[in-house]
Amino acid sequence: MTDTAPAGRRDAFDSGCPSRTILNHVASRWGTLILTGLLEGPQRFHVIRDRVDGISEKMLSQNLRVLAFDGLVAREVEPSSPPKVTYSLTPLGTELAGHMSSLLGWITLRTDEILAAQERHGEG
Repeated sequence: MTDTAPAGRRDAFDSGCPSRTILNHVASRWGTLILTGLLEGPQRFHVIRDRVDGISEKMLSQNLRVLAFDGLVAREVEPSSPPKVTYSLTPLGTELAGHMSSLLGWITLRTDEILAAQERHGEG
């Protein structure tokens, strides 16, 4: 499949489909947490970093850049010294983050069951 295929004909199961790249961006651990964290509203870099425990500044910066490139996150710079940069979800990002939030909620709700299954699997 090529990049010129109509949007309705894209197939994420096809290794050449551009949606695979987007899936990698949003379904990564950091992408998912950043997007769902921004559902709380516009945030400065340090707030996102502190909210997404364990992410390095380098990884946060890289992920925000990619998510902005994908049109999911907006970056607003206030002219001041030093400049204040705020990140927020675009309408497209808000739509996606709502779905990702449901996924995170399901994982949180079912974590004990999944851990029990892992334990049972380890005993076999």
